[in-house]
Amino acid sequence: MARFALTTSIAAPVDRVFALSTDVEGWPGRIKGITKVEKLTPGPVGAGTRFRETRVMFGKAATEEMEFTRFEPNAAYTVGCESCGASYLSTFTFRPEGGGTRLTVEFDCRPRSFFARLLLWPLGLLMRGMLRKCIQRDLDDLKAAAEGKRQNA
Repeated sequence: MARFALTTSIAAPVDRVFALSTDVEGWPGRIKGITKVEKLTPGPVGAGTRFRETRVMFGKAATEEMEFTRFEPNAAYTVGCESCGASYLSTFTFRPEGGGTRLTVEFDCRPRSFFARLLLWPLGLLMRGMLRKCIQRDLDDLKAAAEGKRQNA
């Protein structure tokens, strides 16, 4: 239904960008679209870590339970969830670039139920544009935090 990738360059080292990007409890206040995060599994963030994220989507608060399904420190991670009959996966890849970081986010949404296929297919293009903007804003907020341009870095 919706698949795309976004890339940004961040003037901060990979370890800093990765740490901020995986600090789920620090996302509210750092990433403007996220209003609340509740970590559901104890211990450090890694593969299998689950959390509940509330963010403003399409003008309304939306809460989803998500899980880190892949976790390679300072290299990559994937976060996924199942919602409204569809699977959502976001893969974040971190690469050194000069003295900074090249961060790529690949987003993939696939309908799993008949209802989701029926409903999401015609809305796919519209949703893809809105989701791209949402993820780009998240990347911009992360970049500002990593580069020290926001207080909650």
